Amino acid sequence: MKLPDSFVFPGLPSRVVFGAGSLARTGEEIERLGCGKALVLSTPQQEDEARNLTDRLGALSVGVFSGAAMHTPVTVTEAALEVFKSSGADCLVSLGGGSTTGLGKAIATRTGVDQVVIPTTYAGSEMTDILGETQSGRKSTRRDPSILPETVIYDIDLTMTLPVAMSVTSGLNAIAHSAEGLYASDRNPVISLLAVESIRAFNEALPALVNSPQDLEARNLAQYAAWLSGIVLGGVAMALHHKICHTLGGAFDTPHADTHAIMLPHTIAYNAIAVPELLQPLDDIFGMKPGQGLFDLAKRTGAPTRLMDLGLSEAELDKAADIAVENPYENPRPIDRDSIRQLLQDAFEGREPVS
Repeated sequence: MKLPDSFVFPGLPSRVVFGAGSLARTGEEIERLGCGKALVLSTPQQEDEARNLTDRLGALSVGVFSGAAMHTPVTVTEAALEVFKSSGADCLVSLGGGSTTGLGKAIATRTGVDQVVIPTTYAGSEMTDILGETQSGRKSTRRDPSILPETVIYDIDLTMTLPVAMSVTSGLNAIAHSAEGLYASDRNPVISLLAVESIRAFNEALPALVNSPQDLEARNLAQYAAWLSGIVLGGVAMALHHKICHTLGGAFDTPHADTHAIMLPHTIAYNAIAVPELLQPLDDIFGMKPGQGLFDLAKRTGAPTRLMDLGLSEAELDKAADIAVENPYENPRPIDRDSIRQLLQDAFEGREPVS
């Protein structure tokens, strides 16, 4: 591992409760924060689970808002804020994937209340002070201490029914956090170690889950890997991959995890040309070049590999390339419009990266 000449390690501020059955500790964690009236958040698809949790919390819950949506639309946040204010809640419990976590963060940063997040996917965003919001067809991202959840509860039992396809794309989304953490401009040795461990664990867990979705050991390993990748995402700045995925999601409403899964081999291959020594751990894990190894993992686990399958048209790639090069994130390889347009074309057609 190549060390940076100097670095800052910001620490690990969130409290984590990890293990099967830990959902039962939600009330205890609410009280530990000095709170007693939680609004439980979910997507419409997970409303039943949210209401079951509310029933278990009893007097510690004031009800459910089940309108969380992908890419955290500001219009949804505004509706949720009205419910939050009228409910008399003094904290939030977010039960679900990245969409629900995002909504909780959006409310928390506007009100200052504490959050308990209970992930049911491998998104990793629960460990970060990052909020991405969509308004008028553009997704913007910002960081602020008020966004970071106070407590995260990882209950492996909640992932046992996560569909295989979603497990895989969510896992590849998490791998993207760790892969970009390896070449982040503000990387540090702790983040690099966590990134490599996360990718190694996912490379073992995801194929095992495809083979046996109820494999408890594989589910445990995948959630462990997701936690580590979330620490990486929250600990350093992201680069080209996340910029492109935010562009596609914000402008064209493409599925978040699927978009990450498709773009990942191409963006990592693009940057591997500039910093092969920083991505050497991926060579070691996959036994081939990083982009090829990630593409191979996607194919072996049945993940989507073509943007065209998400409903994008080839004509929309020009707009995507234009947006992606606007205010680009810091990246180890220079970003130019023609290169990004070609990268998007390769991802659109599902070509295997050449490096």
